[in-house]
Amino acid sequence: MKNQHLKHVLELTFATFLISTSGSLGRFIDMPAPVTIWWRSALAMLLLLAFCKYKKVNLKIQSKRDLVAFIFSALFMASHWITYFIALQLSSVAIGMLALFTFPIMTTFLEPLFSKTKFDYMHLVLGAMVTLGIYILSPELDFESDSVKGILFGLFSAFCYAMRILILKQHVTKYNGSSLMFFQLLIISILLSPVLFFLDTTNITTQFPYVIILALVTTALGHTLFVQSLKHFKVSTASIIGSTQPIFGIIIAFFFLNEIPTWNTFFGGLLILSTVVIESLRSRKAS
Repeated sequence: MKNQHLKHVLELTFATFLISTSGSLGRFIDMPAPVTIWWRSALAMLLLLAFCKYKKVNLKIQSKRDLVAFIFSALFMASHWITYFIALQLSSVAIGMLALFTFPIMTTFLEPLFSKTKFDYMHLVLGAMVTLGIYILSPELDFESDSVKGILFGLFSAFCYAMRILILKQHVTKYNGSSLMFFQLLIISILLSPVLFFLDTTNITTQFPYVIILALVTTALGHTLFVQSLKHFKVSTASIIGSTQPIFGIIIAFFFLNEIPTWNTFFGGLLILSTVVIESLRSRKAS
C-alpha cells in the first residue's frame, strides 16, 4: 500500500512538473499569444480525440444546458491562457506564475455565488495575505511598468481560471475528465480560428517544435495525468502538490531562460503559495 501511495504521489508530482513547463514555453515562444493558444488547443484536441477514441470514451454532450456551460468555460479557459502568456511575456516566468496562483483564493471568494457554500471569513485573512504578496512582488505601482502590467494580466488570468473551474465543477460527475478537456479544446480551437487570418503567424515555421511540446507534453499529457491522479487524492491534497508549479517553473526558467528571481519575488511568492497550502489544509480538515 505504501509503495502504491508513493507511486501516486510521484505521478501527481510529475504531472505538476509537466504543467509547469507552460511558464518557460509561454515566455520563449515568439508568436502572438492568441496564435500560440490556437495551435496549443488544436494540436492537444487532436491528441485527446485519438485518446478518447482509443479508450472508447463517450464524446456525446447530454444537453443544451451542458453545451452552454462548456462554451462559457472554454471562453474563460481561452482568456486564461492568452492573458497568462501575455503576463509571462511582459514580466517573467516567476511573476507570471505567482500572479496566476492567486486563483485558489479567488475561487473561494467566488464559490458562494455558484453554490450554497457559506462565505468563510477566514478567506478575508487569506485574501489580505495574497494582496500583500502581490504588493511585495511589485511595490511600485507604476502602470507603465511591464512588471506591473504582467501582474495585472496574471491576476485577470487567475480570475478566468477560477471561473472556468467553478463552471466545470458542476459537470465533472457526469463526464469523463478527458472528454471535458476535449470539449473545451475543440471550442477554443473554433473560437480562436479567426486569429490565424488577422495576426502574424509566419513564425510558426520556427516555433513549431516548441508549440508541439506545449500542446502534447504540457497540455494533453500533463493535464490528463493530473486529472487521473485526482482519483487517488482529495482535491486539497492535489492543491498542495499543485502549488509547487511556480517553484518548478522558476527552476526551469533559471536553467533554460537564465531568469534569476529577485528577493521580492521570493517573499511575495512565499506569501501567495502559503495561502494555497493553508486553505488546502483547512479544506482537508473540514471534509
